[in-house]
Amino acid sequence: MAVVETERRGQILIVRMNRPERLNALNTEMRRMLAETWEMFRHSKELEVAILTGTGRGFCAGEDMKETLTTGKPGGARLEIEDCFRNGTLEKPVIGAINGFAMGGGFMLVEGTDLRVAVPEAVFEVSEAKRWLLGGYNHGHLANLPYPIAMEMALGFRFTAERFHQIGFLNRLVPQEQLIPTAIEMAEHMLSLPPASRVNTVHMMRQMRPEPSPAHKDLAVKLHEHGDKSDLMESRAAFAEKRKPNFKGWHDPQDRYRLPKLEGK
Repeated sequence: MAVVETERRGQILIVRMNRPERLNALNTEMRRMLAETWEMFRHSKELEVAILTGTGRGFCAGEDMKETLTTGKPGGARLEIEDCFRNGTLEKPVIGAINGFAMGGGFMLVEGTDLRVAVPEAVFEVSEAKRWLLGGYNHGHLANLPYPIAMEMALGFRFTAERFHQIGFLNRLVPQEQLIPTAIEMAEHMLSLPPASRVNTVHMMRQMRPEPSPAHKDLAVKLHEHGDKSDLMESRAAFAEKRKPNFKGWHDPQDRYRLPKLEGK
């Protein structure tokens, strides 16, 4: 059974993450197959719009913690192939059809889509604050959300699909049986547009999304190192073992008060 399955509907490509027993967690095999699928889609002369979804109760649970504990590499090993969807070089539109849990790296897959339809049971979480030394500071900013909601996202709070629909992060909420049909309807609308208009409009809209400044990105790099990095593996081990984590925080407790500063301030 392939961990990524594809289905063609005319000019539409449906991409299904297929590890339902692991809530479609992103192990190395799945990440590689997704990268290969997106590369095929990008260069296809027949396919113009993609739909990304999952099988089972999860859209995607993000990082595969069991694999991380085996390899000792948080976030997974770097692939030998670039993922054009993840790095933003895929020119064609992608619709997210969120069928369940979208956590951590799974949330970031949703974030990379251009239009989003979800079932009411879907649950979303930016998990970085739970697994790294810096929470997902940029996600609420990218979504143009107010500061308190962006802070809530960055700190790893969970969001229901209904709430995300209310604040404009999702386009549609539909019952499970209508999820793929609704995504196909959205794809068919895009296919009714002149091809250059569709591609140019998607490109223009993507360029208008907010982006953290270089100074903020530099600060984020420093904050990712500001603390005891053994907590990265401890958080993953505690999750896998279903126990309370034993975090250390800092090598020197005084580092709590020695936070890196934003350049220019």
